[in-house]
Amino acid sequence: MPNAITETKPETLWHHVDFMRFWTGQSVSQIGSAVSTLVLPLTAIAVLKASAFEVGLLTAATYTAFIFVALPAGAIVDRRAKRKIMIWCDVARLVIIGSVPVATLFGVLTMAQLFAVALVAGVFTVFFDVSYQSYVPVLLGRGRLMDGNGKLGASRSFAQVAGPGLAGVLVGLVGAVGAVTADAFSYAVSVGSLLLIRTPEKPPERLPETRRNLRAEIAAGLNFVRRDPALRRITACAATGNLFVAMEMSLSILFLVRVVHVRPALTGLLMALASLGGVAGAALSGPLTRRIGTPRILWFAPLVFGLPNLLIPLARPGWGVVLFPLGSAAGTFAGVIYNVGQLSYRQAACPPELLGRMNAAIRWVTWGTLPLGGLLGGLCGSVLGIRFSLAMAVSGYWAAGLLIYFSPLRTRRAAALPSAQAMLRRLRPQLATHDHPWH
Repeated sequence: MPNAITETKPETLWHHVDFMRFWTGQSVSQIGSAVSTLVLPLTAIAVLKASAFEVGLLTAATYTAFIFVALPAGAIVDRRAKRKIMIWCDVARLVIIGSVPVATLFGVLTMAQLFAVALVAGVFTVFFDVSYQSYVPVLLGRGRLMDGNGKLGASRSFAQVAGPGLAGVLVGLVGAVGAVTADAFSYAVSVGSLLLIRTPEKPPERLPETRRNLRAEIAAGLNFVRRDPALRRITACAATGNLFVAMEMSLSILFLVRVVHVRPALTGLLMALASLGGVAGAALSGPLTRRIGTPRILWFAPLVFGLPNLLIPLARPGWGVVLFPLGSAAGTFAGVIYNVGQLSYRQAACPPELLGRMNAAIRWVTWGTLPLGGLLGGLCGSVLGIRFSLAMAVSGYWAAGLLIYFSPLRTRRAAALPSAQAMLRRLRPQLATHDHPWH
């Protein structure tokens, strides 16, 4: 029988003081991160004269940690208080990102340092993101996840709008490297907001030392995803989409600067315009999901709403450049609607004691394809040309929705949550043994 969510909801999350603190801090942090997303490759291109392959390698380095760290991170997060982990991760990233402007000040910035910053900051990003997704249900309760995730998604989309625009202004005023400083300060704001939260977090259940087994705990998270048919399809779609998104990310700035001949300072403005679709997607995700149905929106969003994304590689110098923000806006609109729906499903379907491992298992698969996409983008851009490679990337991103379309989810209108308690009972023996095999 499907799970019923019966928690009492407050009148509005606008009156939830701790959520407002959390939301505010993460909004500022997201803007800072969006600035760095643009200025790090711009630094490599404009300051260090990086090639297409080097830019692709930098994109890959940003996400490599998800391949090697995500699974153990999930088990570790489930053992500890999520908010404390997020605080320490923000402190670490403040120091790591802040090393870029410091190195620039002394004239010693190199591509090797940018690669190292991307790799090490990525490790702490893994722990932060797994904790973040597992902490939202703690803060809100499961009955308010769609509302909360919608608001957090709106912040991410706003950050994608404001961040590149701000980055463009900063690049024009102080150069690409100086703009990285904004991201470092944003982590300090995030730390302050997390420290102000007063909602108690129930300590995780601590297994006796004789029953702890990292391998078995990781396997429990993987098996939870493997045994849920909807989660399997959602994970496959997201992993495929992310592969081509990373490919697109590694090529987009190069495409604008070297093919369409957009000035670096205006690149941020175009990226900001493109991200307006994400803001609209966050605002409309709830009404559209209720009208179309959760299972259907998961394929309808990428295949129908995201179809104009194919216009991106058709952009040309002059007025033809408008095809880039139009196509990108459609892609971000579809992506935000898809992400809000699938994330809310995941959080509601999973029991609290498995949230970290479930989120880590899915992140391991879906974000593990990002470095491969970055490398693929750099390699294809160098060998096949930037425009043709970008066309491959946006076509693959759109086609990822077919993985859900050609599945039972296509004909469903209402989502039936799996019986999380029953699945947990089947998985619980895995947490008490030392010799559970990998699946």
